[in-house]
Amino acid sequence: MPQELAYVIITPYTISKSRTGGVLARLLARTGLDLTGARMFAPSRELVERYADLIISDEDPQDKRVQEQIRRYVLTRLGPDTRTGRRQRVMLLLFQGEDAVRRVREVVGNISFDRRTGESIRDTYGDLIANEDGSVGFFEPAVLAAPTAAEAKTKLLLWTEYSDADGGLLENTIAYREGEKPERTLVLIKPDNFRFPSGRPGNMIDFFSRTGLYIVGIKLHRMSVADAVEFYGPVREVLRTKLKDVVAARARKVLEKELVFTLPESAVAQLGELLGPLYGDSQFESIVKFMSGGTPAECTTAEQQAPGSQKCIALVYEGVDAVGKIRAVLGPTDPSKAPPGSIRREFGQTIMVNAAHASDSPENAVREMRIVGVDENNFKGDVLDFYQRRSS
Repeated sequence: MPQELAYVIITPYTISKSRTGGVLARLLARTGLDLTGARMFAPSRELVERYADLIISDEDPQDKRVQEQIRRYVLTRLGPDTRTGRRQRVMLLLFQGEDAVRRVREVVGNISFDRRTGESIRDTYGDLIANEDGSVGFFEPAVLAAPTAAEAKTKLLLWTEYSDADGGLLENTIAYREGEKPERTLVLIKPDNFRFPSGRPGNMIDFFSRTGLYIVGIKLHRMSVADAVEFYGPVREVLRTKLKDVVAARARKVLEKELVFTLPESAVAQLGELLGPLYGDSQFESIVKFMSGGTPAECTTAEQQAPGSQKCIALVYEGVDAVGKIRAVLGPTDPSKAPPGSIRREFGQTIMVNAAHASDSPENAVREMRIVGVDENNFKGDVLDFYQRRSS
């Protein structure tokens, strides 16, 4: 069966209610598909109107009345606020795999006037409440997804057309009270969460949602070796110094066992001075390989610049005290020392395989966002490349 691209649009209401993580967790765990792209949008009126024109479809199994409700919803809820002109936050997720459109739509579910269970995303997070006269009193689809591969292509190409102007790292989408000073921070959901399809990435976003912060940027990222070296560069000297005592203690244990005599403390200190920097460099290379899939020694200069083999999700959170709030939920670097309820306690394994990274200052957030290129539109390239390959 040929590969397909499928999309899911997470609505402004679902995002504002911090349900993004739950939606993503279900999609990853239950479709088994490869998440290949993600981008935030603040849709313009033009994009919304063109997208709404594509909603009504004979291929959609949903009742035409439901389709009309979705069309109206898109026109009134996805575009700029009619009172303030402020644009809404929308997240578009891209999935690839065999029979991807059907598998996504099964998890998303269809909307009906009949009573529903909690089986699908729309059953759980969406609502269609009818009045006694049969009119619709409240409607929220939670997410939007295409019913067929042909419609997925048409609609994805439309969103791709606007992905530069209306998408990326969003600005001025959040209203703050007078005197509030928002800041931004970067979160990386690390490669260990993508070893196999699971709800872990979504579940971690659920944890971050309790900070009350706002997602204003998202990118599926494959860190190059060169980027990993630059990103973790400040850690290198820390490792060379910090690990002297650790490596000295390990070397002492091995040597005393092998040589059958006790080393004096002065000799142990010398071992730390000699081996600490070497061990720190080795640990640094391990971090680079973990994040990118390679090391400088294993790659040519050209290969070091290419996207790596390991996948992560880069998220930008915005709000008051964003750096402190995110790091409090994340927990300390060592999962064994992280408090209950923190991400690293729940999902981390070791100091390196510790689930996620978060910026430790607003200044570092700026540096790290630049390296990762959160605003880079690789979403557009992924969509266009996929359909160009299919047509050639």
